[in-house]
Amino acid sequence: MSCRIPAAHVRTKRIYEAPAAGDGERILVDRLWPRGLSKEAAAINRWLRDLAPSDRLRVWYDHKPSRWLGFRKRYGAELSRQHEALSELRAAARDRVVTLLYAAHDEAHNNAVALREIVLGH
Repeated sequence: MSCRIPAAHVRTKRIYEAPAAGDGERILVDRLWPRGLSKEAAAINRWLRDLAPSDRLRVWYDHKPSRWLGFRKRYGAELSRQHEALSELRAAARDRVVTLLYAAHDEAHNNAVALREIVLGH
């Protein structure tokens, strides 16, 4: 039996997009609650704040694509200290679809995308 997580089991989605049946378990992975969004509208199953980048890293990154590689490296180092939360997320993704929710505008350069790569072992 393989412990590998199917790539299709880990999705990313902007939290402001409408929930969909295919989202599976909806997990918010930002440290701050998204502005202007009610808990009902967010329709999250869990909020894993411990898997969000630290405030210091988030401020340094400042959503600048030119800092993306440095952000991924630093974020990976931070996540290496979050064994329990990361293991919990990986266990969920082995069994079912999970959607990592984020508030950032940039769909290609955000913590959920980086977290997905780490969960999948890329």
